Amino acid sequence: MEISDAILLGILQGLTEFLPISSSGHLVLGQYLLGIENQGILFEVIVHFGTLMAVLLAFRKDIYAMLASLRPLFGAGSLKKAGAAFNASENMRWTFYILLATLPAVVVGLWLEDRIEAAFASPYLVSFMLLGTAAILLATKFFKASGRPLQSRSALIIGLAQALAILPGISRSGSTISAGLWQHLSGNDAARFSFLLSIPAILGATLLKSVDLFQQHLEVSVLATLLVGFLFSFVSGYFGIILLLNIVKKGKLYWFAPYCVIIAILGLVFFSP
Repeated sequence: MEISDAILLGILQGLTEFLPISSSGHLVLGQYLLGIENQGILFEVIVHFGTLMAVLLAFRKDIYAMLASLRPLFGAGSLKKAGAAFNASENMRWTFYILLATLPAVVVGLWLEDRIEAAFASPYLVSFMLLGTAAILLATKFFKASGRPLQSRSALIIGLAQALAILPGISRSGSTISAGLWQHLSGNDAARFSFLLSIPAILGATLLKSVDLFQQHLEVSVLATLLVGFLFSFVSGYFGIILLLNIVKKGKLYWFAPYCVIIAILGLVFFSP
């Protein structure tokens, strides 16, 4: 992979990670259209790590507040006091909900790891999955956000949506935000929970696959392309977050559905077996 290709794919990853059009799907299609040799899931994870850093920067205050909210648990002394602290702190509850919502993706990712990696090698399948993303986004036009507070049930449903989005072509942000709106969360809460939920998912995948960096004898040129991809995905990812927040606040997530349909149809025609 050339440096220029890493730049293009890094920007593509950063912008599409948070726009509800499937970053993984666009990376797969982009690699095929650019004629780039399949780099495996390692490059995918590295550029996802760049967007993880963008989330940490954009939501640093929320993350600090959630971590700080856990302090009373260490001095609670009893389950009753811990429960009282849990009920009194929204940040503590959100920390628990993020852990709960992460479990489905962990189970699915470990159970179907080989099949998921095989799916990344099929641009035709990715194109088909983009139609699913379009349907999910279009459905948000009929959801009425009422500002209902996040609860265990809604967090678990959002987590199941994230597990579905492990498949390339199914947008993670689109699926999780849509699931949040379906549970009548406000647009702001649905988007914020989606972004924060991406942290353990991306971090876990990065740590799991980073073993490849030590098991493989990567050339300096390969390491350079990984670094470039990381940097450009980080910068573009940060701007992608700001853009999506504004779109969700307007309740216009379904605007992206026609785009996904167009890309899906073009992909199905172009990559037809």
